[in-house]
Amino acid sequence: MATMNVAAYTRRAYRKKKSLNKFLKKASKSKKPGILKEVKAAETTAWKEVDCIACANCCKKMTPTYTRKDILRIAAHFKMSYKEFFDKWLEKRKDGDITNRKNPCQFLGKDNKCTIYAIRPDDCAGFPHLHRKDFRYQAAEKIYSQNMSYCPATLVFVEKLEAAIGADL
Repeated sequence: MATMNVAAYTRRAYRKKKSLNKFLKKASKSKKPGILKEVKAAETTAWKEVDCIACANCCKKMTPTYTRKDILRIAAHFKMSYKEFFDKWLEKRKDGDITNRKNPCQFLGKDNKCTIYAIRPDDCAGFPHLHRKDFRYQAAEKIYSQNMSYCPATLVFVEKLEAAIGADL
C-alpha cells in the first residue's frame, strides 16, 4: 500500500481555507455557463493526484450518515436485526443523523480498504461528493469547505477548479 502525507494536505487546507472559501462562495452564485464541465475536469485531475486508499482519512476521521435502507442492507449482511446492528455500532446524534459511534470506522481494514465496500452506506459511496449537478448548492452549503481539511481529493479539486475558473467569476 502506498503512503500519503495526509497531514501535509491538512496543513495546506488550513493555510488556504480563507481564500478557497471566498472562491467557493463566488462559485456558488456564479451563472457561468459550462461550470459543470469545469467541475468534472477538476475532479478528474484531483483523482490523478490523490490515491483514495493510500489516504482513507475520511474513514479514520469522519463518519457517514446512515439511512434506514443502509442499516437494513448492512445488518442483513451480518445476519443481524436492525436493532442489533444499531446497538453494536451506531448512534443517533442530536440533529437526528445516525452515524458511527466511534472513529475510525469499524469497517475500515488494516489495508485502508472498506471491508463492506459492495454494501457500504450511500453516504460513503458518494463521498467526497465532487462532481454533482447541485455543485452550486454544495459550494453554498460549505460541503466542500468542510471536507477540504479531511479529504485531500476535495482540497485538490477546489484548488484545480479555482485555477480553471477563479478569474472568470
